[in-house]
Amino acid sequence: VIIAVAAVVSRVLAESKDQRTYAVLDRTEDQWLSQEVEKRALARDLDTLLAQQRARARGSDAPPRDVAELRARLQAQRDAAGHPKLAALIDAFLAMPDEDLARLIDPEGSKVAATAVLMAHLPRFRKALGEFDPAEIESVLTGLALAKYRRVPADDGDDPAKVEEALREKVNKGKLFAYIVLEENPAVPEPGTGLPTVVGRYVSTNLTDDALRRWYESIATDILRERRVAALALTREQANALRAEFRFDQRTVSRTGVEEEVDEAKVANKWAPVVFVYLLWIAVFSIAQMLLTNTVEEKSNRIIEVLLSSVSPHQLMNGKILGIAATGLTMIGSWVVFALIGLKVVDLDVAWSAVVSDPLYLGSFIGYFLAGYLIYAAVLVAIGSVCNSLKEAQNLMQPVILVLMVPVIAMFFVVRDPNGTVARILTYIPVYTPFLMMNRASGPPPLWEYVASTILILLTIAAAFWAAGRVFRVGILMTGKPPRIGEVLGWLLRGPGREPAPRREAARAAP
Repeated sequence: VIIAVAAVVSRVLAESKDQRTYAVLDRTEDQWLSQEVEKRALARDLDTLLAQQRARARGSDAPPRDVAELRARLQAQRDAAGHPKLAALIDAFLAMPDEDLARLIDPEGSKVAATAVLMAHLPRFRKALGEFDPAEIESVLTGLALAKYRRVPADDGDDPAKVEEALREKVNKGKLFAYIVLEENPAVPEPGTGLPTVVGRYVSTNLTDDALRRWYESIATDILRERRVAALALTREQANALRAEFRFDQRTVSRTGVEEEVDEAKVANKWAPVVFVYLLWIAVFSIAQMLLTNTVEEKSNRIIEVLLSSVSPHQLMNGKILGIAATGLTMIGSWVVFALIGLKVVDLDVAWSAVVSDPLYLGSFIGYFLAGYLIYAAVLVAIGSVCNSLKEAQNLMQPVILVLMVPVIAMFFVVRDPNGTVARILTYIPVYTPFLMMNRASGPPPLWEYVASTILILLTIAAAFWAAGRVFRVGILMTGKPPRIGEVLGWLLRGPGREPAPRREAARAAP
């Protein structure tokens, strides 16, 4: 429930950020730059709005094949708009000529060309948008710059210094998020270098949220670049050739050796192990800690002597470990069930929904949880058996926590290089094997590594239980000062019934 609620709350918080108000002091001739930025920003928003409407009408992001299909989608969305002013905006799209709509959906067309088409129809859209008040823009047109940023007029005045001083005061008091100063000749390159000068200043007390600054910079950059290209008297073809980017068509190779396109689902699948490793770490640590706490409490309350009157130390230790393992599996099972239910309730991305519900990942997660838990449970039950209080146990837990931190620190590195040297080395350190193999699942590792790591895990569990059994048998009835490391190692080297005499007498003297 917490995970599902967190997913909803994080999305709501991201979308409910206060609208950023800003003012602009434009010192360019006739304030042409700020006016062009506003036009270009509105055209970008209209392009985003068009994409949203045509996707919602069909329930996917697949682009329409032709103008007729685009009109059909827009008409369907208009009928289901549920808001008269949003319907008026969609009407503005429907009123555009077929040739302009065709340029908006042309897969080979440039973003600049699509923006130019929308800018030619701005008066119609401005009329429709003029009917919205700021609150409606935020609630109806979410995700658009128009909803996130609002320009407010700067104070009038003949003295620029006083106008800017008034803006600084508003920013300082929180009445204005930021103000922008545009210099006089932003389109003129710096003499002797050919590089542009700094074209303005952005003033704000908020140094962590730079979204407004980056948004304004990106639009102004496009406008100034076009001005500079025009000053060089280049043809449209030459300008497009200069602006053309080098891009890769990203592909991958399937297990059968076939080249495949890379989509969002494949990328999500590669990053999914990070989420599962983090949850695995939380599960192993919390459940193993529960076992430690339980053992220490029963020993300090002298309940352990009553239990040992009915079962052997070996049976008691195994019962504790397996019983709390069942508790852990119940917890993990509840995570899985409620995560799947949450996917039906929360509007999560389709790619991540498929990953979270992937039976391969879920099965691996449960298997590696059991493996990791059993290894650390054996260590912690042995620690608990030699401690008389939780304070003593916490001191001995510090080395275990340091060991457990390694897979958390390395998980982002490993997921980027799942079959690299570091990942392979850490895989064969037994206390890290469950975490590393879960983290490398997106690689995936070759089959022989799965076999080798499984054998290593089973041998490690057997060795850990054997060692923990010897320590538990002696330590569980001991009182007084906790044993030193050397003494514990002595218990491991000597067989049952061969512990040092003073300790044996202490154990027998216990009630």
